[in-house]
Amino acid sequence: MGIFSRLNDIINSNLNVMLDKAENPEKIIRLVIQEMEDTLVEVRSDAARTIADKKKLQRKIDLMGREVNEWQRKAELAIAKSREDLARAALTEKHNLEKAGETLEQDLVELEHHLAKLNEDIGQLQAKLDDAKNRHKAMTLKHDTVSGRLKTRSKLHDDRISDALGRFEGIEEKIDQMEGKVDAFDIGRDPSLDDQFAELEAEDVIDDELQKLKAKLQPKKDD
Repeated sequence: MGIFSRLNDIINSNLNVMLDKAENPEKIIRLVIQEMEDTLVEVRSDAARTIADKKKLQRKIDLMGREVNEWQRKAELAIAKSREDLARAALTEKHNLEKAGETLEQDLVELEHHLAKLNEDIGQLQAKLDDAKNRHKAMTLKHDTVSGRLKTRSKLHDDRISDALGRFEGIEEKIDQMEGKVDAFDIGRDPSLDDQFAELEAEDVIDDELQKLKAKLQPKKDD
C-alpha cells in the first residue's frame, strides 16, 4: 500500500467519525493537517532507516569486493607455486563471493529505488501539507471576518436595540409634551410689571434712534 493510499484511509476513517459527531469544519481541517504531519514524520523516519541500511549494505559489498580481490591474489600465488589444488580452491571461494556480491548489488538497487520513491513521496507530501496549512490559514481569517460581520449584523437586528430606540422616542415625546405645557402657561397671561417697563425702555431707545436718523437725513437750512 502506498503512502498516500494509507494516509487517505487514515484520514477518511477519522473524518467519518468526526462527521458523525457533527464536528466543525475547522477542527476537521486541523485533523487532516495533523495526520499529514504525522505521516510525514513516519516517512522521514522510514527514509532515514533506508539510508542507514543502504550504507550498511554498501560497506558489506565493499568488504566482499576486497575479499574477492584477496582470493584472486591467493589463486595467482598458488599457480606461481605450482599448487593448482590451492588455486582451484581459491577461485571457488572467489566465485562464491562474487555470486553473493551480485545478490547484494541487487538488494542495493532495490534499496536505492525505495529511497528514491520515499524522497518523491516526502516532496509531494510536504507540498500538500504546505498547501493545506496555507488554505487553513486563509480559511481561519475568512471565518474570523465572517464571524465578526455576523455578530455585527446580529447586533444591528437585535430586538433589544429596537426596543431601546423605541424608548428614546417615547422619552422625546414626553419632553415635547413638557415643553408644550411650559409654553401653555404663557398663553393668555398679562405681561408682568417688569415686562411692561422693559417694553417702555425699548420704545424710548427706538424713538431716540429714529430722531437721530431724521436729523441726519433732513437737509440743512443753509443748503
